[in-house]
Amino acid sequence: MDKKKIVIAGHICLDITPKFESGGALSDVFTPGRLTIVGAADIHTGGAVANTGLAVKKLAEDNLETVLCGKVGDDELGGMIMSIVRSFGAEKGMIVSGDCSTSYTVALAVPGSDRMFLHCPGANDTFTADDIPDGTLEGAALTHFGYPTLMRRMYLDGGAETVRVLKKIKDAGSAVSLDLANVNPESEAGGKDWAAILEAALPYVDVFTPSAEELCFMLDKPLLAKWRERAGGGDVTRVLDIENDIKPLAERCLEMGAGIVLLKCGKPGMYLLTAGKDRISAISKRAGLDPDVWAGVSIFEQSYTPSRIRSGTGAGDTSIAALLVSMLEGCAPDECMRLAAGTGCSCLEEYDSLSGLRSFDQLREKIKAGWKKSGEGDL
Repeated sequence: MDKKKIVIAGHICLDITPKFESGGALSDVFTPGRLTIVGAADIHTGGAVANTGLAVKKLAEDNLETVLCGKVGDDELGGMIMSIVRSFGAEKGMIVSGDCSTSYTVALAVPGSDRMFLHCPGANDTFTADDIPDGTLEGAALTHFGYPTLMRRMYLDGGAETVRVLKKIKDAGSAVSLDLANVNPESEAGGKDWAAILEAALPYVDVFTPSAEELCFMLDKPLLAKWRERAGGGDVTRVLDIENDIKPLAERCLEMGAGIVLLKCGKPGMYLLTAGKDRISAISKRAGLDPDVWAGVSIFEQSYTPSRIRSGTGAGDTSIAALLVSMLEGCAPDECMRLAAGTGCSCLEEYDSLSGLRSFDQLREKIKAGWKKSGEGDL
């Protein structure tokens, strides 16, 4: 029997994180003319294509054919990304362009201060539907597209290019998965009508996997302001109620056309809501989802407790990878959610998004042994 094929397309970049040995006031660390000594830089790939795609490659092992489709420049940073992707044997669908630079992010994490990011969109801003070759989509059971919110061509003209990408994937006979990234309200993307963009896009989306906070920004800014007021400046996800806050957002996405909605809710966990049997039946048969099992599902899965927390980088992306892989491997929704939560927790235990990942068998053993949930006892 041929392996199912999964394609991960969209945003990719290089993340560069200098390690600060000590803290201090930002005004002291970043003073014009001052030399600030830092430790070795942590350099790894970032973005949905790398974080979700390489996690899919690692979690699926030899059970799925995994193809990455991201765009980098023909420069030194692009060469570094390609070297990393090549080490996973996942370079086949990647695009190297001589007409643009490679996207990168410098993350400044000074102890005692919130992280700051310097981001160059690079090649991601030039990505279009034409950058996904027909041959790449041929025979795909599922194609995941990540971070149109950080890709300029995707949110111009009312999101017309995002719709074009999703329609192209759907027309190729593949199931469609879509993830978003947080939008800076002060940026060009932050000024777009994301509710209208989602109205146009979600009819083509079978699996939608945003965070609750970023989705609320797009669909109901006044509600998000109320959440933040309730949180008193703290973590919004700590004050959210599943029935009154999270479920209505997920239901709205189903009404807009999505088939399966996974809302990432930060430390508390994640929420899954699925449409009725007719909508689930319309998902590509290549994905192999049983409508009797996947229709009308509502599950909130609490997060697991990590043994240590080194970085939250890529935790949401790797959770999505686990969800998609387990779905394609035929797992039921409740097991998919446990594996997704366990994978996100494992990601927290290392600095990069991949080193801490456990195989599904290892996760099942740890869960069976009584892996503590985040709401059970003292953390």
